[in-house]
Amino acid sequence: MTEQSLTVRDNRTGKDFDLAITDGTIRAADLKQISASDGDGGLATYRPRLRQHRVLRSSVTFIDGDKGILEYRGYPIEQLAEQSNYLEVAYLLVNGKLPNKGRSTRPGRTT
Repeated sequence: MTEQSLTVRDNRTGKDFDLAITDGTIRAADLKQISASDGDGGLATYRPRLRQHRVLRSSVTFIDGDKGILEYRGYPIEQLAEQSNYLEVAYLLVNGKLPNKGRSTRPGRTT
């Protein structure tokens, strides 16, 4: 058992499983190790409408509501809203960087 862990007993099998706790959460994927029989794929999670779902770490978004900070990939949302169009922001979210300003993100457009 690790210092930051949750021990879960599967009453179907009587087996105990230690799940690591990081930032007050367990990884849903870690539940797959809990299975009633070989080859059943383990437990899955059920999240109707993602209520009470929270993301603690993201490489895409940073939010600090108390300080009024919202960033996408390190860029303040205000900067993106004023200086970038929809396609440029979509490119940023997918690729991790803004597109080259010399190349167009819309057909027929040059900057």
